[in-house]
Amino acid sequence: MERKEDTGVTKGARGVTSTLGNAVGGLTSTVGGAAGAATRGLGETVSGTTGGGAGKSVGDGVADAGTGVEKGVGDVSKKTKDAGELKK
Repeated sequence: MERKEDTGVTKGARGVTSTLGNAVGGLTSTVGGAAGAATRGLGETVSGTTGGGAGKSVGDGVADAGTGVEKGVGDVSKKTKDAGELKK
């Protein structure tokens, strides 16, 4: 996002950091999403194949952990993109 007061070096730095921040943030989001989905899928498989009891509890816990990983990495990704755009 270009600002009126951005000129010269500041304008150039903002462009480079924005591009880098968006690239790293996007890659982080992709990897986190894939890891979260895979973990969640594994947990759902364990829950579905055990039919109940302790196996279902373990599977549900693994699935919840996958959701947590995905959310946590998503937050890091957003902060990386914001930092790249020099947002506070």
